Amino acid sequence: MSAADLVTSVPANLFNTRSIDVKTRSYAGHVHIDSTEHPGTANHLFYWFFESQTCNPHVAVHDQQELISETPLLIWLNGGPGASSLLGLFLENGPLAIGDDAAGTVSVTSNTWNQEAHVVFWDQPVGTGYSYSDVGEYVQDEKTLARMFREGLQKFFDLHPEYAQCPLYVCGESYAGKYVPAIALEIDEYNRGNGNGNGRKINLKGISVGNGWIKPELSIRVLIDYAYTTGFLGISQKKSLYAAYGAYQEALAKGKMAKATKLGNDLVTATLAYGGNFDLYDVRRWDDLPMGALRAYLGSEAVKEALHVPHDVSWECADNDGPVAEWLVNDNMRDCSGDYAEILAGGYKTLLYTGNFDTACGYRSTEEILDDLMKAKGDQEHAEWRNAPRLIWTQAQGNPKGFVRRHGNLMQVSIPDSGHQVPAYQPQVCREMLYNWLFDRPFPGYDPQQLPKQRNGGGARKG
Repeated sequence: MSAADLVTSVPANLFNTRSIDVKTRSYAGHVHIDSTEHPGTANHLFYWFFESQTCNPHVAVHDQQELISETPLLIWLNGGPGASSLLGLFLENGPLAIGDDAAGTVSVTSNTWNQEAHVVFWDQPVGTGYSYSDVGEYVQDEKTLARMFREGLQKFFDLHPEYAQCPLYVCGESYAGKYVPAIALEIDEYNRGNGNGNGRKINLKGISVGNGWIKPELSIRVLIDYAYTTGFLGISQKKSLYAAYGAYQEALAKGKMAKATKLGNDLVTATLAYGGNFDLYDVRRWDDLPMGALRAYLGSEAVKEALHVPHDVSWECADNDGPVAEWLVNDNMRDCSGDYAEILAGGYKTLLYTGNFDTACGYRSTEEILDDLMKAKGDQEHAEWRNAPRLIWTQAQGNPKGFVRRHGNLMQVSIPDSGHQVPAYQPQVCREMLYNWLFDRPFPGYDPQQLPKQRNGGGARKG
């Protein structure tokens, strides 16, 4: 008997002239969470799950349950706030891609993250993507968001208990730098509260965040500096932005978070405008990565029918705009770096990675956040982190793939030649990085401070 949320194929273009088969077990639909704000109503979170390609969709689940259960389950969350995680599915790390041609042609990708892991893409918080509320409810803080998501995840496991024991990793990028740790801490708290065995624990093992919006006060200052260093700002423009940055810091210090969010957004807008509106997510570009025909595709009745989405539910997607962002106005500029300290202290595997051409929340922000976290743990821990080898991750030929540092349960990776959405800019490298971290595989490379690498041509460069 087939599950009610089974997905076997989806339209292969906007016009639904042909279909494309989903090669693995796939499920999509909504889980329904009772509202605490409006009793008698519900919120509905949308998910789209893809089983790992290491499992055989033609073999019954009970005949390969051990393989299914030992395979990691990755949750993927895009940010925004307000950005649907189907952006990640079709444009970054999912098994399907959509072209920017007039037909919106959908194709199977070779860089999907479900090659060796189960992946489930969630639209959250409520109001994002296909997720909706009976009465137009939105969340105002990470605690409410995380509780709603945890309840939704449990309901997914109720529907598909075969995945309930999988090692779980919560992954995301950008504003999900706030979502991911909040959800992980909610799961951790739930698990500890269910230690008496009355409830099913969630097998959380770790988190992964790419180019996370974690400490906005730092990220905005770094944005200004990055734009100045790369020639998009003059010295007087930088000075005026620093003056405005002081007012922003003052609002933060006084706890006026809505005001701080407005002033912070204004600073970003002004910095981009002074630089001719370069792409916030890749300083090398003038436009963000194209969505192609994705909005039209996900708005089509044929697609919604294939994904078990009610015909009157629209697909909503925004980037730090619209009602989802407006309701999170007091959360936007909040520093959540302390959440990462709790996760690390809890022993969970943690991966933070960055594309080096992102100006929104790139390498320098993550580097300084982690340094501050380690400093807060004491002089010894701080020294051990700073002295941990920063390996140059190499490939057989060509330029380095990345720069890798690890200490205990923390790993940091910087990916060159990449903007904000690392899985889109460097899909093969990003997936290899993820699997190396996930499965404890080595990063081939060398420590440049221990093994000097001779330059091409032999000798030292002379001035």
